[in-house]
Amino acid sequence: MYPDNFYSSTFTLLAEAEVGKHFYWNIAGFLIHGQVLLVLWLVFAILLIFSFLGSRNVEQIPRGWQNFMECVVDFVTEIARNQLGESFYKEWVPFIGTLFLFIFGCNWAGAIIPWKLIELPEGELAAPTNDINTTVALALLTSFMYFYAGLSKKGLGYFARYIKPIPLLLPINILEDFTKPLSLSFRLFGNVLADELTITVLTSLVPLVIPLPIMCLGIFAGSVQALIFSTLAAAYIAEALE
Repeated sequence: MYPDNFYSSTFTLLAEAEVGKHFYWNIAGFLIHGQVLLVLWLVFAILLIFSFLGSRNVEQIPRGWQNFMECVVDFVTEIARNQLGESFYKEWVPFIGTLFLFIFGCNWAGAIIPWKLIELPEGELAAPTNDINTTVALALLTSFMYFYAGLSKKGLGYFARYIKPIPLLLPINILEDFTKPLSLSFRLFGNVLADELTITVLTSLVPLVIPLPIMCLGIFAGSVQALIFSTLAAAYIAEALE
């Protein structure tokens, strides 16, 4: 049995764990989530630095940073090849690779960097993917790309898929195009947000050493979520190209 003050402190911490409180920038009359952009710029900078280090002295036999970056490129190439096949994967490697590396970088930035040490006037720094606006933007971009893939290959004949195999499936096929971005965005957002809230509550209740396994699990889950998102994006594009 736990003492009463344990339960009261737990409920207090859960009540104080706010979702959706942001540090806003007012730019030309638009409210921008400043804390999201700050971490996004950091992720962009890290990805650019890694790319520069891996390509500044290209050698016939790769080593060091070049070897590491070539392994990363091989990994994302395999994601595209497995879903799109030999005929189409090459032209889609840049998009699938960018999706994977961006989500991977955002998730790890939220899981590894101790953002709570940096105080903002409102809100707090965290993984950009724990903001629903970021994940919805990624999901809508994926939807746009698989429409582009289908239209570029089949033209307006692409829309014939909505009445196949029978016209009665038209409402269901249309609904599917709405559920795809919804599932992509909420899956990524929900997993990242739940992981960060869990770590926040645990580190407030118990010493830092005890939540470490949960933090390691969060790093692993962030990597898996990046893989799932990019794999599903490639699968949707492959479906449009079939």
